[in-house]
Amino acid sequence: MTEPWVALEAGADPVERVRTLRRAHEVFTQAGTVPRPVRSVVADSWRRSARAGVAPDGTARVELTDGDLGSYRAEHPLARVMPLFRELMGTFASDGEHLLAVCDAQGRLLWVEGHPATRRQAGRMNFVPGARWSESSVGTNAPGTAVAVDRPVQVFAAEHFIRRVQPWTCAAAPVHDPRTGRVLGAVDITGGDGLAHPHSLGFVQAVARAAESQLALLAPAEAAAETVELTALGRDEAQLVAGGRKVRLSRRHSEILVLLARHPEGLSGDELLCALYEDESVTPVTLRAELTRLRRLLGPGLLGSRPYRLTAPVESDVAVVERRLGTGAVTAAAAVYAGPLLPGSGAPAVVRLRRRLADGLRTALIARRDPDLLADWACAPWGEDDLDVWRALAAVRPTAAVRARLEELEREQAAPPGRPHPAVLAARRRSAAEQGGRPAASATSLQRSRS
Repeated sequence: MTEPWVALEAGADPVERVRTLRRAHEVFTQAGTVPRPVRSVVADSWRRSARAGVAPDGTARVELTDGDLGSYRAEHPLARVMPLFRELMGTFASDGEHLLAVCDAQGRLLWVEGHPATRRQAGRMNFVPGARWSESSVGTNAPGTAVAVDRPVQVFAAEHFIRRVQPWTCAAAPVHDPRTGRVLGAVDITGGDGLAHPHSLGFVQAVARAAESQLALLAPAEAAAETVELTALGRDEAQLVAGGRKVRLSRRHSEILVLLARHPEGLSGDELLCALYEDESVTPVTLRAELTRLRRLLGPGLLGSRPYRLTAPVESDVAVVERRLGTGAVTAAAAVYAGPLLPGSGAPAVVRLRRRLADGLRTALIARRDPDLLADWACAPWGEDDLDVWRALAAVRPTAAVRARLEELEREQAAPPGRPHPAVLAARRRSAAEQGGRPAASATSLQRSRS
């Protein structure tokens, strides 16, 4: 593991580093600036913590207790690998006076085990099962930050955002569903300064990978075979993987499967008709013909009717991005986002979903202020004219090239007298492109598509 993910490089004096970090933390909490040598992963996390309104003198809140906690843990996928965590980490935690902790994708601690005296000390800051330790709740900490950035990470001493946590050091790694890539939570080792070593970070990463392998082995073969995987971002024709087969779908079949994947309860024929077609002259017979062709393509039993639905679990890249955005894992969401959803589709429901997903991600990127993530978006075909993103990028990475591009965009999008603002024209062009070049829908068809 290389910088910036390792907290303390070999040969560094931990006492002097703690002093330096405490001074830097005070500067940040008072002035909002991050002095060197604070690592970039920590600086970014401090900024996210501050934007989330975390108070440096705050504490974690216990959300799940007693029966609620027990029920939630029993149903959580990571419960199946807790014996593995205990086998690999239990002795290390107890002998080293450390703690083994496991959290879910929202940063809630599900298990905290290890040395009794260390557990009592950790309990005074609510590092206990059922407490939320997400970045948005308690600021920078290894399990919360590992989930937020979807990377193994160490947090050393005063790198913690909350002061009462600063005597501690921790290392955590995210654990993913081996089939879908979805973040299930994180495994963490927490203790004293002795954990500020590259080996502890490599250790938890190895444990997380072992847990993912175990989950893959534990997954029933029949469930894996029945799972449908749908890839629809950044492509006009979606790809379906079902029963070991890869199928490239037509545009209309892509639209149908995207919508059915979002509605596992199923959609009626009328609902699908409104979601797919603006043209009111399209009849149910046309839709039924498309569904008949799709059923033959998918094979027996996968497409049900009355209502129309997929009869096997579906995992789509759209759902992965939405889930990661929902948990604040913006970096992980951006990594999956390969472009707008079915960009050539004019189906009303797909257009709405495409806009909602893109707007949600770009808003999160602007709020995150990560120069690399902003640059990735700004340099992509869908972001090259995005003035708000270029302004955000210029604020955090004011290079000559970025400033030049921003000035060019501002000139292009300045409204000449007596003409609509170029931003309005650009929105109209985007809308026309999303509609596949079709004329605007009538009021009646719009009402029909929303019903």
